[in-house]
Amino acid sequence: MHAIKSQKAKRVGDTLMHSDSLVPTFLRSIASSQAASWVDMLLGFALFAWVNLAPWLATAAGAVAGGVVNCIINYRFTFHASECDWRAVIVKYTMVWTGSVALNSLGTEALYYALSNWHWLENIGFRPDGYYAAARLSVSLIVSWCWNFVLQRYFVYRPKGFDAYAIRAIESLKPRKHRKID
Repeated sequence: MHAIKSQKAKRVGDTLMHSDSLVPTFLRSIASSQAASWVDMLLGFALFAWVNLAPWLATAAGAVAGGVVNCIINYRFTFHASECDWRAVIVKYTMVWTGSVALNSLGTEALYYALSNWHWLENIGFRPDGYYAAARLSVSLIVSWCWNFVLQRYFVYRPKGFDAYAIRAIESLKPRKHRKID
């Protein structure tokens, strides 16, 4: 009986780690997002609370650090993108990530100031740090699910016709003697 349970657990684990179907990929993306989000959120909160950066700037700085962590983890672990040239991934990820930074930064700023105008929240114990936390977490979840996951799954980590242009863009940044276009 124990051997049967062990085999089932192994099959489930293998499916979660190696299947490219929607649910296992989404679950892996959650793990990757969590790692990146911890970097993003901790840095953003520290910059807001201790350095007194504006909400949009603290959010943007955290997002940069989190974005780098997320791209690296997603390439091999989440989306198994080894068939996709890393140079194309960098360009496509940067495009999607730039939209994500804008949506997160502007959305957090807007929601933060909307919450700040609801004075009744202070009567129940909220403070500006709490407004920022609520705004940041809410906006982050919406952008993560509706923007990042969809575009990463169907555009960033899949070979596309756009990849040749992305690779040329990366190669054009190198000094002429080091350029290599496949």
